[in-house]
Amino acid sequence: MLPLLILFNVLQLSQVLAQSNPDVVKLPNLPSDHLIRYLNTFPKLKRQLEEIRVESPACWGHERNCSAEARFQTPHCPGDHTGWVQSKEAQVQTFYYQADFGFIQQQLSELTPQCMPKYLSDSSLECTRYLRFCRGRNLLIDLRDLPQRKERIRYHMDVLKPGQILGHCELNRTRLQGEMDHIGSALQSWAPELRYFDVLPQPLLESGACDLVVNAPTFIMKIDATYNMYHHFCDFFNLYASLFVNQSHPAAFNTDVQILIWETYPYDSPFRDTFKAFTQRPIWTLSEVQGKRICFRNVVLPLLPRMIFGLFYNTPIIQGCSNSGLFRAFSEFILHRLQIPYKPPVKKLRITYLSRRTKYRQVLNEQELLARLEANENYDVQRVSYERLSFVNQLEITRNSDILIGMHGAGLTHLLFLPNWACLFELYNCEDPNCYKDLARLRGVHYVTWEQRDLVYPQDEGHHPEGGAHAKFTNYRFDASEFERLVAQAATEVRAHKDFQQATAALAQHDEL
Repeated sequence: MLPLLILFNVLQLSQVLAQSNPDVVKLPNLPSDHLIRYLNTFPKLKRQLEEIRVESPACWGHERNCSAEARFQTPHCPGDHTGWVQSKEAQVQTFYYQADFGFIQQQLSELTPQCMPKYLSDSSLECTRYLRFCRGRNLLIDLRDLPQRKERIRYHMDVLKPGQILGHCELNRTRLQGEMDHIGSALQSWAPELRYFDVLPQPLLESGACDLVVNAPTFIMKIDATYNMYHHFCDFFNLYASLFVNQSHPAAFNTDVQILIWETYPYDSPFRDTFKAFTQRPIWTLSEVQGKRICFRNVVLPLLPRMIFGLFYNTPIIQGCSNSGLFRAFSEFILHRLQIPYKPPVKKLRITYLSRRTKYRQVLNEQELLARLEANENYDVQRVSYERLSFVNQLEITRNSDILIGMHGAGLTHLLFLPNWACLFELYNCEDPNCYKDLARLRGVHYVTWEQRDLVYPQDEGHHPEGGAHAKFTNYRFDASEFERLVAQAATEVRAHKDFQQATAALAQHDEL
């Protein structure tokens, strides 16, 4: 990690430069390890800070000249690769391109012009394969007929019609139509919208066709879900990944951007504060712009939450690997931007137990289980119901937990924001064994779940609302001794982690002083 004093001086210098020269872009608000990589991405900007000597080869990992030693994080692949690939090196590389900055590198290599400008003032459009990510300049989207739609729009494939998305550029129609293979779902690609892309006969801003010109860079998002943390963080994570694919200008991490959600439902979510990490502007939906022809100076169609072989939701993970640097970077970015306080670990392990207040998946002997933990002088135990707290307060608790315990459910997505050394104890996976196990692998935290089926006691077989038995639709009791054993196993994993040992050693040294 770069010395904090140097980074503080770099930030001060950037502010001075910005005041004296309006053409200088202010440094973005990023964690220290992120900021030096940002500067190395834009060497021209870095040279403007020559008064401060910050020499480091650090890179993210998507850059072509980024060595394995200098990239943000290297995957951890101790597991067997037999049956998957032919070598350990191939195992690491496969994981890196499936779920790490290698995925970003692949998207960057795929970016291909679909509509080419002749002049600087013309429009442009470029996309990755299957139109999973696109960006354009001086594009028009015609939403004048939206107010006549009787139904509200969400997950619709027919928002736009022919002639309702336009640009003044040379369109390669054959190439664009050749990328339509993933048009099966609204959340898999931008094909449902871009299949109707057509050409304006004259430059956009000279055409007189714009009812509203949006000068701020705009990210148009088709979101998965707003009230389910797991699914909404598919949206946020892919938005973050898209910042790297779009990283062609020093303003890539600027918050003076507009976010437009591609639906007419009012946006509301218990996780809405997360958008503050990306934008300082109010969130728009189609309701704010319907009835107009909107001209975007710069527009990004980001990576989507349900792409085939995508990130987070549909990530295929090779056996035996964990610790995606991209997932860790996302965690640090959100915690930093939302200013979530950090408290170093102490001698007692901080255990947070997520208590459910839902109809199903309640723990019927919760008090008995917690009493066992509270009797252990090595544990500091707290029981919380996150639905009663603001999301920022939830993140503060999660960030400062060493072990997070909870039943299978979207709240376990909080594992993304645990410390690197932490452990998730998914008390019972309700016959959905891979969801949070895989997410824990991606984030790089330890994972424990219930192992003895004969020591968990469901209230009944579970009754799915659409019929049939289902393990997610009942409540459970757990053997207290087995519960205690699994928590002890999680505690051993936490204490063995080098980051935990370094953090506690630093705290002990500070106390001695």
